[in-house]
Amino acid sequence: MIALLLIVASAALSGMILILLSNLMSFPRLDSASPSGSTVKVSVLIPARNEAAVIGATVRSLLHQSYPRMELLILDDDSDDGTDTAAMEAAQNSDRLRLIRGKPIPNGWLAKNWACQQLAGLASGEILVFADADVRWQPYALDSLLYEMGRTRADMLAVMPTQQTESWPERLCVPLMALAIHAYLPAVAVHRTNHPLLAAANGQCIAFNRAAYDSIGGHAAVRDNILDDIGLARRVKRAGLRLRMVEADGLITCRMYKDWRTVHEGYAKNMLAGFGGAAGLVASAVFHWVVFLGPWALLGLGFAGLPVPWHPYWALLLVCAALLVRGISAWRTRQRVGDALLLPVSVILMTIIAGQSLLWHWRHGGPIWKGRRAVA
Repeated sequence: MIALLLIVASAALSGMILILLSNLMSFPRLDSASPSGSTVKVSVLIPARNEAAVIGATVRSLLHQSYPRMELLILDDDSDDGTDTAAMEAAQNSDRLRLIRGKPIPNGWLAKNWACQQLAGLASGEILVFADADVRWQPYALDSLLYEMGRTRADMLAVMPTQQTESWPERLCVPLMALAIHAYLPAVAVHRTNHPLLAAANGQCIAFNRAAYDSIGGHAAVRDNILDDIGLARRVKRAGLRLRMVEADGLITCRMYKDWRTVHEGYAKNMLAGFGGAAGLVASAVFHWVVFLGPWALLGLGFAGLPVPWHPYWALLLVCAALLVRGISAWRTRQRVGDALLLPVSVILMTIIAGQSLLWHWRHGGPIWKGRRAVA
C-alpha cells in the first residue's frame, strides 16, 4: 500500500512538473509596452451586488484607461449598501459610465448570469469584457488586453488576473488557483485543440468578440451554471472558435477575499460543481492528500525508524517536488514563493472548504452566496 502511494505521488508530481515547465514557456502574459492599435469600441460590463466598498476604486481605474473607445456599464443587482451611489461618485459625471438597475431574476437563472446577460444586451461594443466589481486595472491594461486578442485572434480571451492576498487564509488558499491552472492544464493543449475538457477561464475577467459571444448563445446558454466562465469556454471550444488564456502579470489585479469566512464561503460556492459532484470532489480530496500530504507522513515514519519502501529519502524527494510545483506556480503568478512551505496546511484548509461545499449541497441543495441560494 505504501509503495502504491509512492508510485501514485511520483507519477502525479512528475506530470505536474512537466506541465508547469511547458506553461513557463508557452503561457502568454499581458504586456503594457504593446499598444493594441485597435479602434473598435469596447464595452466593459460589471455586475455588482453590494460592492460599495470596492466599486469606486474599480470605476476610477477603468475611467483612467489609455484606450479611448470604451464604455463602462455597471448593473446594480438589487444592492442595499449604496453601490450605485459609490459608482456614480467615483465616475464624477463621466459620460462613459452607464448605471443600470437590474431586473428581477427569471426562473431558471442564476443571479450573476442574468446580470451579465442584461449587460450584454445593452452594450454597444464590438468587444465585450466581463469583469468583477473588485478587479483593478492599470492604465494600459485594456489596451494590452486588446493587443493580446488581436495577436492571438482570440474569440474568447480568458484573462487570469493577478491575485492580491494579504491575510493568511488568502495566502494559503487563493494561490492554489494558479497551481491548478499552471500545473494541471497545459496551455498548448488549450490553445491548439477543440476538446471542451481542455478549457479554462476565470470569471473575474473574460473578453469576447461580440459575434462569437452571440453565436454561442451568450450567458443564456449557461443560465443555470454556477461555473459560467468554464461553461462559456467549453461552448467556444465546441463551436470551433478560438479560446486563448493569458496571465495579467500585474496589469489586472483582484483581491477576491479578505478573511477566512470569505475564503471559505467563496471557494465552497464553486467547488462541488467544479469537480462534477460529490463523488468527484471526494476523489479529488483523496488524490491531493495522497500526493501532497502522503509523502510528509511517510517521511516522518521513515525518519522515526519505521520501514518505508525505497527509504524515506524517496518521500523527501516527493515533498521537495510538491514544494517546487507550488513555489514555481506562485513565482509565475506574482504570489509569495515562501508560502509554498505551508502547502500541507493549504491542502487541509481546502479539505475543510470541500466539506462545507458538501454540507451546503446536502442541507440546502446548493451553496449560499450573498444572502441568496446560488442555484437556479
